[in-house]
Amino acid sequence: MKLFRTGVGCFVENDGHYYRVPVTSLDALFAHDDLQGYLLSIIEKSGGADFAVSELDFSSAQILAPIGSQEVWAAGVTYFRSRSARMAESKDAGGGDFYDRVYAAERPELFFKATPSRVAGPGAVVRIRSDAKWSVPEPELTLLINPRGQIIGYTVGNDMSSRDIEGENPLYLPQAKVYDRSCALGPCILVSNDPLPTATPIRIEILRGGRAVFSGATTLAELKRAPADLAAYLFRENTFSFGAFLMTGTGIVPPDDFALAQGDRIRITIDPIGTLQNDVVQGRLIPAV
Repeated sequence: MKLFRTGVGCFVENDGHYYRVPVTSLDALFAHDDLQGYLLSIIEKSGGADFAVSELDFSSAQILAPIGSQEVWAAGVTYFRSRSARMAESKDAGGGDFYDRVYAAERPELFFKATPSRVAGPGAVVRIRSDAKWSVPEPELTLLINPRGQIIGYTVGNDMSSRDIEGENPLYLPQAKVYDRSCALGPCILVSNDPLPTATPIRIEILRGGRAVFSGATTLAELKRAPADLAAYLFRENTFSFGAFLMTGTGIVPPDDFALAQGDRIRITIDPIGTLQNDVVQGRLIPAV
């Protein structure tokens, strides 16, 4: 079952049929005692497929990032590939062996990633910093965690990162990771109380001028830390009144000679959630007035 946030309200998709969700905010929805059961009750009360909204009504709506007032956090060095890339990019800052220690440690690396206003939705633009020369996307399974610390759903995440800034000094990680449109989520929430299978694939494709310039794939089997453990660490000493999103790290890193450029198109697919697509821009965003 998938939950979509659109410009005309929320919809739940089940077995190819779409149902409107009578909710005033995602915050209230995510705080529900049993989100999966609540959405199933909406489908049952709607009378099943005979009372579903038309697919045309749903497809004509703009799909937005499935986020309300939640903070977005992220985990790092959770895949061996990420550990190796972090060590390589930090070779001029002392060899980066601390990333090897983080990979092996019991405590994970967790860091703040984005406020809702900095998050891009499906089809919206993500940014590369103007003062960075080596930026990459990081495709990540992202957890939706309710205020009680329970994983209630999953979405696709893009943790945009400036590898040259982070590699210069690990203390620069907030600048390399946290800036306007440095994060994308979508296209929906896969609502489930059960863990995803370890065979779940994660794929990325980057297009430049309509031509693929990078592609890669991994599976959750390569994720060293259990998603539930990451969520538990995040909620150890933090309270999230509206719940939180937690990116679980990346197992796909482009080669060192690759950097994102203005106009690139990023497609990240996680079955069975869907595909998150965003175009890349560089330069400051003009605040809305």
